[in-house]
Amino acid sequence: MSITIEAVKEALSHVIDANTGKDLVSSKSAKNIKVDGDEVTFDVELGYPARSQIDGIRKAAIAAVRAVPGAGNVSVNVYSKIVAHAAQRGVKLMSNVKNIIAVASGKGGVGKSTTAVNLALALAAEGAQVGILDADIYGPSQPMMMGISGRPETVDGKTMEPMENHGLQVSSIGFMIDPDEPMVWRGPIVTQALQQLLDQTNWRDLDYLIVDMPPGTGDIQLTLSQKVPVTGAVIVTTPQDIALLDARKGLKMFEKVGIPILGIVENMSVHICSNCGHAEPIFGEGGGAKMCGEYGVDFLGALPLTMSIREQTDSGKPTVVADPDGPIAKIYKEIARKLAVKVAEKAKDMSNKFPSIVIKND
Repeated sequence: MSITIEAVKEALSHVIDANTGKDLVSSKSAKNIKVDGDEVTFDVELGYPARSQIDGIRKAAIAAVRAVPGAGNVSVNVYSKIVAHAAQRGVKLMSNVKNIIAVASGKGGVGKSTTAVNLALALAAEGAQVGILDADIYGPSQPMMMGISGRPETVDGKTMEPMENHGLQVSSIGFMIDPDEPMVWRGPIVTQALQQLLDQTNWRDLDYLIVDMPPGTGDIQLTLSQKVPVTGAVIVTTPQDIALLDARKGLKMFEKVGIPILGIVENMSVHICSNCGHAEPIFGEGGGAKMCGEYGVDFLGALPLTMSIREQTDSGKPTVVADPDGPIAKIYKEIARKLAVKVAEKAKDMSNKFPSIVIKND
């Protein structure tokens, strides 16, 4: 009895990708199925970076097909293919950046920059090409968090090369000023600086550019929504009522300008005592999940308030690189995977698929 392609598809329709919650057939992940006698070969294409997940998905797919009567040798190639997705209407995508994700908060002090850098590092750890843009012109923190000093280089005198560390490409106004120099700039200059950081940095084929936004809903947020092709936004909050109040404003702002909310991250959700391990929700609990329920957005995950996160980030080696196999890095990686899956589920950018219509006068 020889195995058929239909039988292989039926077997793969029962293999669920735990990250998407969908089977390999309905999600169109299973591709190029070939049967030669009792030999079966096929590909599994994932739309998100999944270096740590590939082995498990491969084993599950092989086991499912081998259970089909007539199956002999089964060979499967599991890989990630990250594509550009549509941004807000009327804003042209960048040729060297596929997806731009804004990490924002309504107020300061909720750990937004720490969350942004660890999510960027987590996406890179899963095999993606990732950059981080420090859009907080008044209070740039990414140079310190990424452990980078010095000035960016320029080859042509007009553009600059991104700084690099821990596998990330980084751009920040902090590389161009002294650490203790205040940015006494008015709004128009600040927005122009943001535009230059984005456009004049020679990003090298990024799958994701994480934008570490300043707190609030001011000039930079408006510039981002009008001129930068943002795939989606992540809101960072704490469970505290006052933080949630401001986080709601940030969420509503993105909704107004047509930028989808990819999800909410609750930071400092519970304090874990470094001496005894006692857990206590000192900022309240359940606020982030409740907000998700109110606005119909995804709850991406919750992070504890621990000294190690602060110490590691201050030292220039954020948690995902300082303790990559630790429990907190695992949370960041899970959040980053959920985020990447949300992006993968969005409409793909089809702007380059349509012909240009040119009217000429003969």
